[in-house]
Amino acid sequence: MKNTGRKVKWGILSTARIGTLQVIPAMQQGELTEVAAIASRSIDEAKMWADKLNIPKAYSSYEELLQDEEIEAIYNPLPNHLHVEWTIKSMQHGKHVLCEKPFALHSSDIRPVITLKEKTGLKVGEAFMVKTHPQWLKVKQLIEEGFIGKLELIHGFFSYFNNDPHNIRNIAAYGGGALWDIGCYPVMTSRFIFGEEPVNIKASMTYDATFNTDKIVSAILEFPSGKAVFSASTQLVPYQRMQFFGTEKMLEISIPFNAPVEQPAEIIIFKGDKFENTNEVITVPVCNQYTIQGDAFSKAIIDDGEEPVTLEETYRNTKVIEAMFRSARG
Repeated sequence: MKNTGRKVKWGILSTARIGTLQVIPAMQQGELTEVAAIASRSIDEAKMWADKLNIPKAYSSYEELLQDEEIEAIYNPLPNHLHVEWTIKSMQHGKHVLCEKPFALHSSDIRPVITLKEKTGLKVGEAFMVKTHPQWLKVKQLIEEGFIGKLELIHGFFSYFNNDPHNIRNIAAYGGGALWDIGCYPVMTSRFIFGEEPVNIKASMTYDATFNTDKIVSAILEFPSGKAVFSASTQLVPYQRMQFFGTEKMLEISIPFNAPVEQPAEIIIFKGDKFENTNEVITVPVCNQYTIQGDAFSKAIIDDGEEPVTLEETYRNTKVIEAMFRSARG
């Protein structure tokens, strides 16, 4: 990405682990991104992370950070149920916002944000970092060029194991559960690769008896051009894979969502000659998807361009997720 000499000044709402351990250090490597402030409900917590991450300003409240006129953009990694509230508050202070997924737990909550965005001209988007990762852009390109023939089926899986009752991913009131946390990824990427919206949605869920959250979700999304079939779980062995079956070849992304930052990503090509899995590997140079995400959003601010994941895309993705919950309930 070409360096324009201008960096967007970012503020971070909260000391959430995804921010402090992954996103902030990656954003600090960006050419267009400067992390200038961090806020917590605890000033000691804010100062600790500011010192650890070499962030110039630490604030004892989110409101105080939003009043900082030097801050242009906000990264919002708050718990799911607070995403919309604090995105709107940030926008009311004139800040652009990159909000962690899921942006909202109800599609109806997104429309007011879209209206406010249109009124203010601010950039607002959902942090689906995979959409700008080169391995996903390469798969999209190959499929659109007909490299695998006609894409007929997408197959995916994403899981980890977490049964901690205090973890927000296991708290129903906070938007916990497998679908909101990780099942949203195969939903979004299937829509991205097909370039279409599903016309029929079927889902099944297994709920944790204690947490009342979905611990396993499986789905079939029927698109005009083909199907996407996937499962996700918060209580199974950690594993992830996305496969794209065409009439001639199959592409597989071996680590589709938590792409490594210390080694090249790999796209495996299965030719399926005589039912023998002869394959080739396309390597994608080492990169950090959070660095790319931060710079892509900063570029949208600097150039007044479109966000990598727009609110309209977010609205449609949320509608699909809502339909999956309805289908699972029967």
